Amino acid sequence: MQDDNLSADVQSDSLSQEPTETLPKTEEGRPVEHPRGAISEWAVTILLLLFGTTSLIQAFVIPTGSMEDNLLIGDHLLVDKLAFAPAGVISKYILPYTPVKRGDIIVFRYPVDIRQTFVKRVIGVPGDHIKLVNKQLVLNGKLVPEPYKFNKTDFIDSYRDNFPTDPNTRVDDRALEMLDKCVVNGEVVVPPDSYFAMGDNRDSSLDSRYWGFVPRTNIIGKPLLVYWSYDAPTERLVNSGVDLEHLLDLARHFFTKTRWKRTCMLIRGYDLKN
Repeated sequence: MQDDNLSADVQSDSLSQEPTETLPKTEEGRPVEHPRGAISEWAVTILLLLFGTTSLIQAFVIPTGSMEDNLLIGDHLLVDKLAFAPAGVISKYILPYTPVKRGDIIVFRYPVDIRQTFVKRVIGVPGDHIKLVNKQLVLNGKLVPEPYKFNKTDFIDSYRDNFPTDPNTRVDDRALEMLDKCVVNGEVVVPPDSYFAMGDNRDSSLDSRYWGFVPRTNIIGKPLLVYWSYDAPTERLVNSGVDLEHLLDLARHFFTKTRWKRTCMLIRGYDLKN
């Protein structure tokens, strides 16, 4: 499932259940108060681990480098499949449904081939005006900082880094349609029920610039955490069969190639204000 080594596409696995934990209490027996953000993040994670099935949570692995250096090749993720699900009459009061926001990291079905699954960052939501000027993002007329972004080349590409303009490389028909119908005054305007997504490794990402918008119906969920990270090459991670060489590598180097510092690392979006 390799995309010219440009995208941080992901492959899914099944997930077993894990135990939960309780919050500490004061001497009076009241729960110790923590910042609401941290509590909500870990509570959702623990609930999904405890009750998770393939309908609630799913495991994915990152086989390419388009989200580096935030998500690495070999990162194994837990993805909350309910985060962006439509809220029901009762469930909306119980489960933390949220709308897709700018700066969110999303897992979605690749619009060109829905058998493949990608992970990118949402840069634009419906109604947003987007352009890139010499690698810098201009969102709704304002130059905005992107602290999560990495540019690993200095040279300016006429299409990739000054977008939108005439493509200087082959792009998908969906991107051509976007450039033809959704560009106003030199800016891409995101249509309803669609999102503009790019990789954090901005110079090496096959993203909305090359295949158009992400339809809302293609979004699977939001990554929660890295539960395991192992230093392995892309070709081993995209192999759908039994890879004996990979198994031998695991047996020999599990402890030395596991990136222990990334274990249980929470994945957070960024509040990308316009």
